[in-house]
Amino acid sequence: MTTRLDDPIWEQIRAEAAEDAEREPALAGFLNTVVLGRPTLEDSLSFLLASKLENPVLSALTLREMLNSVFCNNEAVQDAIRADLEAVVTRDPASRGYSSPLLYFKGFHAIQAHRAAHDYWVRDRKPLALYLQSRISEVFAVDIHPGARLGKGLLFDHATSVVIGETAVVEDNFSMLHEVTLGGTGKVGGDRHPKIGKGVMIGAGAKVLGNIRVGEGAKIGAGSVVLRDVPPHVTVAGVPARPVSVPQYAMPALEMDQQFSDEDDEEDELERRRA
Repeated sequence: MTTRLDDPIWEQIRAEAAEDAEREPALAGFLNTVVLGRPTLEDSLSFLLASKLENPVLSALTLREMLNSVFCNNEAVQDAIRADLEAVVTRDPASRGYSSPLLYFKGFHAIQAHRAAHDYWVRDRKPLALYLQSRISEVFAVDIHPGARLGKGLLFDHATSVVIGETAVVEDNFSMLHEVTLGGTGKVGGDRHPKIGKGVMIGAGAKVLGNIRVGEGAKIGAGSVVLRDVPPHVTVAGVPARPVSVPQYAMPALEMDQQFSDEDDEEDELERRRA
């Protein structure tokens, strides 16, 4: 088991929970059970997820042990958990500090539960991984195949109806909103899902389909259908999606700006990039 001796994010979560427990006595028992009575962030997270994912097949106690075996022994997962919390706090104005996503944001919950399922998948415990995928989908309305590879620093804002296929790859510092699909194009087997570069932002309802590459720092407009590769640092939108501008920032995921740049500036910049 890996225990972090210096964990400022966990200390901040505990401070926020203590303040909330004092201000809202009705939640004091919940906050003491989930946060203030837990020794580490990993233990808190495993307790919370197990309570949400339990059912007659797997009890909360069994699920806690399964989740803790990943969260408490995999340093890469521990780093990812904290990077994901940081992503929510810095990108989502609805977040009231670090405790809010830990306790209440199902996009964060779904990502962390997937990290456990993926760990079992790569350790060739595939039936268990698929069972976890099924429960995660039922509880959080987020369907991520356990084979999908997710980086760190991720924000799934709202997250309802997100679908990510088996061979999808999502690199670090990625943001997307609800009803996004990273899927296949039909019955094609093998490597059939999108590869998403660092810093990409995908708007609500977009569908990215097939074994295509969305380059670093690209932005996909809400409701778009993307069927071809997207170059780095280009904004695409429409059905089918086509280049419409360039992002104002190098890493759109960090800014969460849904607007397109001025039309004249878009055309000038696109011509410059083609030259």
